[in-house]
Amino acid sequence: MLKELTSNLAILITCLFIYSQLTNDSSLRTSSSLRKKVITGALAGVLSNILMQYSMHFDQTIIDLRHIPLVLVTYYGGGIPSLVALLFIIIGRFFISFGESSLLAIIFIVLIALAALGARKLNRGRRVKIFLSLTASNILFTMLILYLISDTGILLPMIPSYWTISYIAGFSSFYVIEYARENQRMMIQFKAESSTDALTGLNNVRKFDQIFNSVSEEARKKDERLSFLFIDIDHFKSINDTYGHKEGDEVLIELGNLLKNAVRSFDIVSRNGGEEFTVILLDCPTDRAVQIGERIRESVENHSFLLTTGETISVTVSVGVACYGETTKSPEALLNDADEALYEAKRTGRNKVCVA
Repeated sequence: MLKELTSNLAILITCLFIYSQLTNDSSLRTSSSLRKKVITGALAGVLSNILMQYSMHFDQTIIDLRHIPLVLVTYYGGGIPSLVALLFIIIGRFFISFGESSLLAIIFIVLIALAALGARKLNRGRRVKIFLSLTASNILFTMLILYLISDTGILLPMIPSYWTISYIAGFSSFYVIEYARENQRMMIQFKAESSTDALTGLNNVRKFDQIFNSVSEEARKKDERLSFLFIDIDHFKSINDTYGHKEGDEVLIELGNLLKNAVRSFDIVSRNGGEEFTVILLDCPTDRAVQIGERIRESVENHSFLLTTGETISVTVSVGVACYGETTKSPEALLNDADEALYEAKRTGRNKVCVA
């Protein structure tokens, strides 16, 4: 018996590890899409069927760890994946044999699903919920096996061995999944931090470079207009000197929100350092880029920037505009041309939009 259950444990852990590697950024949750829940439930059902193929047989009675995938998918995904997994397990069990033992096994697995659903709703910690689900499964197994097998010589070593392996398999699987989910969470966080400006939530310089190189090449291939706005806060140093860097940060955060609201939904807003921001305007001619630049300038000029002290201040920006295909001959020159236009806006009085 230990040999079969140990094989089940090895298969279980291996399959869970492979699954975790194939679902890097999309762990199963209660909030997951219906498609995700159905697919994961089906995979859990398939895994349970694989475990049944490596089970211990006593006439028509088979003993294995098929309940572990069901418990886990119920804990993480709720009723829908649990039901899908349950259907796969029931169908698979009938394919192995049909009789009293298989009918009781179906009742057994349905009760386990209900117990797991009940446990996940309790106001308890994660490990306690898993423990309760496994305990309910073990109790149900014991009741079933006592009914099906009368040989005490088999039962005495079987029941404690099964309980032990069931707990080991259940918690080992739980820790494999939790470890994988933590790695996924850290990877998602790392990706976000590597591409997002920590203060404003906009694209940072690294992400900007990646996007700009990509859209520049695309514009060249399709011969599309690609416009670029270089935006700089006027007299930002005096804001920091007067109100402090903390209040300066508040201004940057508010400006980032204003920029996102002022551009089109598919335009790309980035913070390129300090008080400098950029907007990449896809498939956009010069006149349209100037309109968007003016909209940004006016929205900033008319906005009251609220500081943490409760005080409000006025801020203005200068904007430089360049457009590949009209003002600029190559995408590579866009940044430099927009920067020169920004310099011209600064030189001629600030709070204005200038075109390269």
